[in-house]
Amino acid sequence: MDIQHEPQRQRFVVNLDGEESVLEYRLDGNTVDFTRTYVPTPLRGRGIAEKLVRTGIAWAREQDYAMQASCWYAQRFLEGRGRGA
Repeated sequence: MDIQHEPQRQRFVVNLDGEESVLEYRLDGNTVDFTRTYVPTPLRGRGIAEKLVRTGIAWAREQDYAMQASCWYAQRFLEGRGRGA
C-alpha cells in the first residue's frame, strides 16, 4: 500500500481500486490535530484507516509534534486503544 503525504493539503492519502482514502490533519504551531479519517465503503475492512493513522502518527513523532485528534478513530490510537496498539 503506497501512502502519500501531501503536506500542502495537510493529509495522507492512498489510492486503491480507483478510490481515495485519507487521513486529514491541521497544524497549529507545534501541534498536529488529526481531524478526519475516511475510507470509501468498498475498501473498508482492509486496515487502510489504521495504516493511514499509524503513518500520520509516525510522521508527527519524527517532526516532534504534539498530537491530538478531533477524529474519533485517530483518537483511539493516541489513547493506545487502536488495534495492536
